[in-house]
Amino acid sequence: MGIQRDRIKFNVGGKIFETSATTIANAGRNSVFGAMFDDNWNLQSIEDGRNEYFFDRNPACFAVLLDLLRTGELHIPAKVPEKLLYREALYYGLLDHVRAAKWGQFDGNRLRLGGSITGRAPGDGTAIRAGPDGGCCVAHGSMVHVYDWMLEEHPPINLDYQRVNDVGWIDSENIVISACERLGRGDGGMGLFSSSNGELRYKFHVSHESQVKSFTAGALSFSPDYKIFASCKGRSNEYGIGVWDQVTGKQIDFFYESPGWSLGDADRLQWLNGTNCLLVATLFPRKDNCYISLLDFREKRMVWYWSDIGAPITIDEKRVRDAIAMEETNSICVVNEYEDLGFMDLRSTVGSVRWSSRSRLMAGKMPDEPCYPKLALHEGQLFSSMNDSISVFSGPDWALTSRLRRGYGGSICDFSIGGDRLFALHSEENVFDIWETPPPPIM
Repeated sequence: MGIQRDRIKFNVGGKIFETSATTIANAGRNSVFGAMFDDNWNLQSIEDGRNEYFFDRNPACFAVLLDLLRTGELHIPAKVPEKLLYREALYYGLLDHVRAAKWGQFDGNRLRLGGSITGRAPGDGTAIRAGPDGGCCVAHGSMVHVYDWMLEEHPPINLDYQRVNDVGWIDSENIVISACERLGRGDGGMGLFSSSNGELRYKFHVSHESQVKSFTAGALSFSPDYKIFASCKGRSNEYGIGVWDQVTGKQIDFFYESPGWSLGDADRLQWLNGTNCLLVATLFPRKDNCYISLLDFREKRMVWYWSDIGAPITIDEKRVRDAIAMEETNSICVVNEYEDLGFMDLRSTVGSVRWSSRSRLMAGKMPDEPCYPKLALHEGQLFSSMNDSISVFSGPDWALTSRLRRGYGGSICDFSIGGDRLFALHSEENVFDIWETPPPPIM
């Protein structure tokens, strides 16, 4: 039977804390404290008749977490190690509260540098992917390094000298990795791995004419109905886009590459929820020409396509380096090596690029070891990396509204947004940056 009282005592590691039931209720039903209340949020009676709850835990951390529930702000004293606080927050079911207090809802125009992590492997990283809970993974040659939201590194995933082409998160516990085929080994392709211990859970196979084939898997994308898409290159006719069920790992479809076009070498795949189509972009310099298309797997046809084949070569030779679809405006945004943005109308069958030079130009000079621009779209904001910075574009005209930059690590070779964080991978110093939005002020 619930009791109508507001004050509550806790004995944590021998130290007494007294607070209100209203404060403890802020922890929510999914916390340890949720069981202390009945369905009407009245405090339950303590079974042994005592007037306090006992936890054999760290009292210094409990004081920090209790203050977080009181004020919504997180203040960690110097004497309390952050990792210890996170461990205690996990025990009490308050990790989400801690995360929300450390950084706010993502806004590209308010990002601040939250930290940088230096990798342990030699050489350059190739790709970085943000996880759904604020962690990330970094592809590095034949290895993938996985970090949780506290930026603690988990056991790395080693593919035994198979080069990793792309990485993607199914959820916070599972990662899909695509890799190159090694001739004579019959391996390559894709696998599903545990993000916590790096264990291989199962491999994805390609079947052609009822036979399982070895193949190289490239760019990845995922749809809300639990499908995985990957560009594929085999030794026979297995060039195109494969589709697998995330749950069973079984191949369920394959879109074969048509003569004169390029799908199996795609640099980017992007699933479009509104149109139920897949954007496939194969770009220079992977190919001598650029190929961008929208595939409808229901009708097994290209519903829109563009290529620069036959286009006149201009003096500055602007070539498309990345592409991203923007469904709300029925357009595709592309970027060239000078960070000029271009737009193509998906409603037009005549694919032509309308270039805009509102962003920074490089006077036709590229650095000695260039990293070509990458694009991302998140919550109505457009992001473009160029050398050692990331530009943020906002509003209906995509005006340049912010730029993220730090002077260490060299050019940005890849970046990714997820879990309310932006991760930027540098090319020269094997380092990645974590950008976060400050939490809103408590009024």
